[in-house]
Order: sequence, then structure tokens, then C-alpha cells
Amino acid sequence: MTTPSVIRDRKLRLALVGCGRIAQNHFAALKQHASRVELVAVCDNQPAALEKAVALTGAAGFASLDALLAGSDADLVVLCTPSGLHPRQAIRVAQAGRHVLSEKPMATKWDEGVAMVRACRDANVKLFVVKQNRLNGTLQLVKRAVEQGRFGRMAMVTVNVFWTRPQSYYDDAPWRGRWDMDGGAFMNQASHYVDMVDWLVGPVDNVHAYTATLARDIEAEDTGVMSLRLRSGALASVNVTMLTHKKNFEGSITLLGERGTVRVGGVAVNKIEHWEFDTPHEDDAKVASASYGVESVYGPGHPLYYDNVINTLRGEAHAEVDGYEGLRSLEVLIAAYRSARDGMRVGLPLVF
Repeated sequence: MTTPSVIRDRKLRLALVGCGRIAQNHFAALKQHASRVELVAVCDNQPAALEKAVALTGAAGFASLDALLAGSDADLVVLCTPSGLHPRQAIRVAQAGRHVLSEKPMATKWDEGVAMVRACRDANVKLFVVKQNRLNGTLQLVKRAVEQGRFGRMAMVTVNVFWTRPQSYYDDAPWRGRWDMDGGAFMNQASHYVDMVDWLVGPVDNVHAYTATLARDIEAEDTGVMSLRLRSGALASVNVTMLTHKKNFEGSITLLGERGTVRVGGVAVNKIEHWEFDTPHEDDAKVASASYGVESVYGPGHPLYYDNVINTLRGEAHAEVDGYEGLRSLEVLIAAYRSARDGMRVGLPLVF
């Protein structure tokens, strides 16, 4: 199949692989872009999940990725499968001449993430990595404040992800919590939060981390702490646990600079709880309206993310989060795991 070119004269054709938990957010987001995109195929190796997705979307159903590639004319294939499958699936899709969109994390191993980027580059197709939290109104305001220099010299950034995942969550899908397929609390649940630190105040210079598996019967960690030194000289920390009592409690980031202090909290960085700078700015009036309620920890960013993807494939924009951007947070995550394993500080960039 030839490599897709810019698509402007028709709707963009999408296929989605992996019809589980996160796929529902994609289905809902795509409905909001129905005038420019159509879902032509869905795929899952679990018959019940596939049947449900076909009934919900009206798309053709396939039991394997190879069958989907052979039997559909999708321009872009969305991977909502277990993280450990993303690299080989992305490479297969790229070799078939289709663009790739991967849910987070793009891979669970550094070399496999790099291989994804290389395969898509060599096939001249786009690789998108979902980082929808970047587009939420709360973080967009913070990003502008950082870029405008409102914080002055940054001193410290602290991220907390205090959620709960009961044992039943892992038992329902045996790939969860496995090193090869999923990783633990850092790699899965806190992936967006690690990306948030790098995106807002990075790049990261070095990492020192501890992980623990305290209460869940899984290979990887249910709890972890990560200390970061940023290239700017500022310090940062990421504190994560999936053992919070009864319910998700907090997903927050606090930024402390010489000229400003901001805390974005709530369950999933959905509420600006403190916003103070030494100099007023027109963005200050937008703080109250930037906060939003959440039905889940995923936030409202998927429709906004898809807007950029669609515009990019129409030749009207550049990808905000491509494969190279996806590698940045993956590198920090892999460094944290190496640090916890070896009991030492790990510098970036990673060296094989």
C-alpha cells in the first residue's frame, strides 16, 4: 500500500485496535469530529469486546490487526491495546503504509519506543502519541505562564498522584501490572504526570527513584517516589500510589518560582487551587473558568487532541505530540525504573 498523503477532499478514515477501557474515550471523542472523520474499523481479540464495539460504532469488526490492515482502507490506526504491544503493532501498521496513533505510554521499553519512531520515519508515516492532559484548560494556562516567564527562576515542582486501583482492577486484565506489558504506577497511571513535568519545566537532567509493591499482587510497583533535577537547576518530585483508601484522592502539580506560585489540584489536575504572581496579567481573569469537573481521571482532552491529529493529516497543522515528544517522557520513566532497580542516580539522555 502506498503511503497516505495529505487528506482534504474527504473524511479521514480511522481504525481502532483494542476496544477496552480507554477506547470508550476515543469513541466519544471521534463523535465530536464526525464531519471530518469516520471510524471504519475496530479490532479486538476478545469476541465480546469486539461485538460491543461494532454495535456501538457501526464499524466493521476484525479479530486481528493483520485482518484489519488487509480488510480496511483506514488512513490512521489507533492503538488502544496493552502498552507492551504498541511497538510491534505500530511497526506493523507503519510497514502497511498507515499513520499510527498510540495511547500512552507508547512503549514499556526504551529501545522499543525508539524502534517505533524509526519505523514510522522510515515508512514516511506520522506517529502520534496521546498526551491529552496537555490540552486541558488548567494546564494550558500554566504552560502560558511558564512560557511568559511569570514564575521567574523556578525553584521546585511537586506532583502527587494519589489514586486507588484495587486488586480486582489488575485481576480483570492479567496484562496489567506486568513489566513487559504495562509497568506499574509510574508507567501506567502517572505517565501523563511525568510528561507534564517534562513538558512544563523540563528538560530533565537526572533521576533518582524508589519503587515498592506494597499491597497489590503484581510484578511492578503500586507505589513510587521520583526525585528529578531539571536542566534549569530546579528540583522536582513525583509521588505516586495506587493504594489510596477507597477512591481516587488527588492528581496535582505545584510550581514554586521566585515570582509566582501555582497549584493545580483536584482528582486529575482539573482545579486551579492557587494562582499568585507578582505582576498581573490578562490570563489571571481566566483562572476561574479554566477549572472543570471530572467524570474520570482521563479528563476532557481527547477531543482536543484529535482536532490536532485531524488538522495535521489535512496538512493544516503540525503534530503537537509526535513520536519524538512521546520518547521524552518515556526516557524519564525508564530512567526512574533503572534508578530504582540499581539504587543509583540515572542521568539523561539514556545511554545503551
